[in-house]
Amino acid sequence: MSRRLLLLPEERNPEMNEKSETVIGNARIVLADRVIERGWIAFADGRIAEVGEGDAPSASEDAGGDLVMPGLIELHTDHLEAHYVPRPKVFWNPIAAVVSYDGQLATSGITTVLDSLRVWREEGAEEVDGNAGLFAEAIASAREANLLRADHFLHLRCEIPMPSVIEEATELVGRPDVRLMSLMDHTPGQRQFRDEVKLRDYYRGKGGGKTDAELDAMFDKRIAYQKAYATTNLRAIVALAHRHAVPLASHDDTTEENVNEAIRDRVSVAEFPTTMEAARGLHQAGIGILMGAPNVVRGGSHSGNVAAVDLAREGLLDILSSDYIPSSLLMGALQLPHHVAAIDVAAAIRTVTKAPAEAVGLHDRGEIAAGKRADVIRVHVAGDVPVVRSVWREGQRVA
Repeated sequence: MSRRLLLLPEERNPEMNEKSETVIGNARIVLADRVIERGWIAFADGRIAEVGEGDAPSASEDAGGDLVMPGLIELHTDHLEAHYVPRPKVFWNPIAAVVSYDGQLATSGITTVLDSLRVWREEGAEEVDGNAGLFAEAIASAREANLLRADHFLHLRCEIPMPSVIEEATELVGRPDVRLMSLMDHTPGQRQFRDEVKLRDYYRGKGGGKTDAELDAMFDKRIAYQKAYATTNLRAIVALAHRHAVPLASHDDTTEENVNEAIRDRVSVAEFPTTMEAARGLHQAGIGILMGAPNVVRGGSHSGNVAAVDLAREGLLDILSSDYIPSSLLMGALQLPHHVAAIDVAAAIRTVTKAPAEAVGLHDRGEIAAGKRADVIRVHVAGDVPVVRSVWREGQRVA
């Protein structure tokens, strides 16, 4: 027996073009607050029309008992860079790199992404620095040519101490697809890299093997930049974001001072706090806490900072991000209930759907509810590994 749970506010049109309607039955449907263990979903004209329990009322696509949930929403991924520079000194066609990257996102279940672009230039650091404008144009070109499966927005990662950051951010912030700006400071000896040894290891791994002398010169320059520019640049970037009504994120908050700065700057999201103390202060201030899904999957931070699962146990985890591995977003979310008894599947999926959507003002998506965008994924779980079998964006199958 079928029972309808959700309907569009208006009565459905009986003369609706059936070709525009998709019905999926025999599914475990993940709502924002619970899971329908056996139900069905219908979407039409790009929106979710109905959801029900039991058998679908008409012919439907059989989901075979798989999970059906909202498309995942990613706020922080710099994975595009790996497609643009797949090997040291090898630069790919930027539009082709975007298309390749987009395909990997979609098949990982990500239907909305904020592409995290590095808004800074630093000679001798990394090959992708200074290419934010290039990437933004490549994404726009791919979008205009209808080459993309996911819905792409921009996240401007602003490295505050860099001399050119204000100029570069100003050039980009007026774009309509900018949805988030983050306040970053990777100066050696603080935040994520309080332990300078870890920063040296990071650049030895990413930079093709820099010598200690080269790293000494880089670190000395970064410390000098921070002393010369950080205070002025921070105030200018914060003002720029507020003037354009772009939400702000802090990054790698570690100390009480960092938390107080985040509160002062009116940030909406705290990305990757490194200590339990910072996370508690941010949560108390009403700032959403974002952690990396790889942190969940690996069982801890690769940098030796606080574990995401430990924050989840304290009720201090709001949003997950795939960071550097797109497939980790779904895997990490589905692992949360196994680690934290208070988190059920619906709550876990909110960390990768509804919560990130609301954090950046995308209120038309992120949950299975009448009238929301039909950004929907079908997921089969084999053991501990989830596999995305189908992806719809605005009701159209894209993967």
